[in-house]
Amino acid sequence: MTKIEQLLSVIDNDLVYIQTHNYPDQDALATAHGLKLLLEHYGKKAIVCYKGAIDKANTLQMISLLQLDIVPADTIEFSASDETILVDCQQGNSNVKSYCGTVIACIDHHKEQETSNYRFHDIRPECGACASIIACYYLESDIPISKLLATTFTYAIRMDTNCLNRHVSDLDLNLYSTLYKKSDIGILSQLDSCTMKLQDLQIYYHAIENLRFCHTMALLDLGDDCSEAIMGQISDFMLTLEEVDIIVSHSFRDNGIKFTVRSSCKDLDASEVVRAALNELGDGGGHPSMAAGFIPGINNPSAAHTVSKVAEKQAITFVCNAMHWNDKIYSKRKQIVR
Repeated sequence: MTKIEQLLSVIDNDLVYIQTHNYPDQDALATAHGLKLLLEHYGKKAIVCYKGAIDKANTLQMISLLQLDIVPADTIEFSASDETILVDCQQGNSNVKSYCGTVIACIDHHKEQETSNYRFHDIRPECGACASIIACYYLESDIPISKLLATTFTYAIRMDTNCLNRHVSDLDLNLYSTLYKKSDIGILSQLDSCTMKLQDLQIYYHAIENLRFCHTMALLDLGDDCSEAIMGQISDFMLTLEEVDIIVSHSFRDNGIKFTVRSSCKDLDASEVVRAALNELGDGGGHPSMAAGFIPGINNPSAAHTVSKVAEKQAITFVCNAMHWNDKIYSKRKQIVR
């Protein structure tokens, strides 16, 4: 049986929900949309749903230009008999809200966690983009991929691998080459030229003004209510600095504190850093080069400031021990010490 045949064999209902992680990025949306169209090809109705806001400019453009059909999960009246497939995330993660019904399957590219509750799972941590997994389903079953869908997959692979420069596998590369030739280059160009809003510059300004270092580790306080998408975008931008190998950023929002970690250092796994930072405070995970986590139950900025300092200290201790550094912190105006 092919992977899609295995998945179809565990779906009992005529309608199935496809749920992304909270605040879905381009890869999560492409994965969900590709799976939705694939299930519909086999006669199953599917609804893509998510929790949280989508506010990044190019993600909103992606939804519009590529005609993605998605619904906020909080607008759906779930029942106990409903079936849900998780994509680009796994059950139990802090960035995945549980709804009524049963999670029957999981398709993901993060480090494998507990899988015994799924009827089907396909988890491939080696893949740079989760969308690559769904694209494989089409190819192995010889199902045609439309121009719009090829564009969707291509854009997702490009974005989640940082233009094929981060955590990219042979599978991602081969699929990108194949799908790019079928894509709408005009749409890809529009998406590449729409990555920020004017109001995002204020968050960049705040980040730069409050930038601190511990050797080649940068610590970013992104203020209140910074979206997950912008946190990742700023972290990626800061990682392009010659003096920086690892980024730990945080923002107070949604009754808690969001953390994002980026690492270009082969000796520092970003997922291990975020788990160390959030030890006994929250939950986190991800890839060696990029990870995220969340500390729940923080109700005001004052408490967020206190707790975030504890998490930062835990991250600093972990990184300094791993790299054999001292734990002195320097402001952005001080000389950076390697």
